[in-house]
Amino acid sequence: MEYDTAIIGAGAAGMMCAAHLNGRTLLVDHAKAAGEKIRISGGGRCNFTNLYTDPDAFISANPHFAKSALARYTQWDFITLVEAHGIAWHEKTLGQLFCDNSAKDIIAMLHKLMAARDVNLQLKSQISDVEKQGEHFTFTLEGPDKKQRVTARNLIIATGGKSIPKMGATGFAYDIAQQFGLPVTQTRPALVPFTFSDGRFAEISGVATPARVHADGPVFEEALLFTHRGLSGPAILQASSYWTEGAPVTLNIVPDGLYEALRQQRQEAGRRNFTTELSRHLPARLVEHLAGRFDLGGNLADWSDKRLGALIEGLREWKLTPNGTEGYRTAEVTLGGIDTDAINARTMAAKDHSGLYFIGEALDVTGWLGGYNFQWAWSSAMAAASAINDH
Repeated sequence: MEYDTAIIGAGAAGMMCAAHLNGRTLLVDHAKAAGEKIRISGGGRCNFTNLYTDPDAFISANPHFAKSALARYTQWDFITLVEAHGIAWHEKTLGQLFCDNSAKDIIAMLHKLMAARDVNLQLKSQISDVEKQGEHFTFTLEGPDKKQRVTARNLIIATGGKSIPKMGATGFAYDIAQQFGLPVTQTRPALVPFTFSDGRFAEISGVATPARVHADGPVFEEALLFTHRGLSGPAILQASSYWTEGAPVTLNIVPDGLYEALRQQRQEAGRRNFTTELSRHLPARLVEHLAGRFDLGGNLADWSDKRLGALIEGLREWKLTPNGTEGYRTAEVTLGGIDTDAINARTMAAKDHSGLYFIGEALDVTGWLGGYNFQWAWSSAMAAASAINDH
């Protein structure tokens, strides 16, 4: 079997790239269906991009690496593609775009585009023995029915990172990179819940509240969710990408204007129980939990301005040190990956190996929660496709 380009990994990046390549293209995946992470994303509606996509929303040892690809194929380009295929969409919060109907609409669009280019999609297939012989790459492709040797002028690795191993995620991309002498940065789970070994939040599991959260990085203002195992919710997932083992996470759960509101309530209803009045601003179960950490006793009239201010400050700088995260099992992405110093930022090609490309999550480029990682998949895929088509 001879191809112009072979792509390993039929996820978002792999399908997008295959859908825009000229020539004979082979797309291989070990799963029984293509685009499985697309299918389950966004609660089944696929948060396919973000209106505010910007290089600052990506984490990498080289913060400049993603700029070229993101600028050349933007969120607006993908929105145009989606609309051209009649896929209705809506914006949720913070620029996050979702399909009105189903994530399957995005998968169907990519299948349609691939079919128009006669892409050979091989599912439930494994590859092994990857080699470069002269100007071509060769590998063994073992499918459900047969085993054969494949030759391709270009080889694109789009197998992602280690996140969600139950869906078949592995470190395959890193293995290929290292085989060809490309460095791989340290990897760890990102966009992942925190865990606490003492189960301290079990009693308020399911309680959610708006919060501002940070862990040695930007402050994220979104929902915080307490769980049996620890902390989750969008604000926590975002902060997890900046967290390092043993470091604290800082929560600010103070609603705007809380200090002034409590002072006003003190004037109007000073004899009321303080926790009862605080529960007008924070979830009652959370207030009960906080009573075990902060002295919340007495009536409102007992609370001086100084005492109120100290409590507000404590809730604004609530520092907690997780014992860890839930790991790759539930992590939405993998932080780190193939060192971008070894990759051409314009083409996604390995600098020292012509014809070898890496796209998507396999690279050391990790986006924030909210459609940024899908946009990186589309943009990096188009960078590789354009480079190959122009070659």
